[in-house]
Amino acid sequence: MAIIINLDVMLARRKMRSRELAERIGITEQNVSLLKSGKVKGVRFDTLERICQALECQPGDIIEYRRDPEDG
Repeated sequence: MAIIINLDVMLARRKMRSRELAERIGITEQNVSLLKSGKVKGVRFDTLERICQALECQPGDIIEYRRDPEDG
């Protein structure tokens, strides 16, 4: 997959647990886990905004595009 989710990296940098983030942004801990693993097809902008507010970061700190070597 060319879109990489770095939520686990940002959580570690902020010394925050998934549970605390989930409580702060109003989603389940399971959904935070799915986001961290990249097993989601999308994320709502309002959810992304709340994550960025809680972690004091930019969307680009969480979501990264990497060119797939198989695409040439």
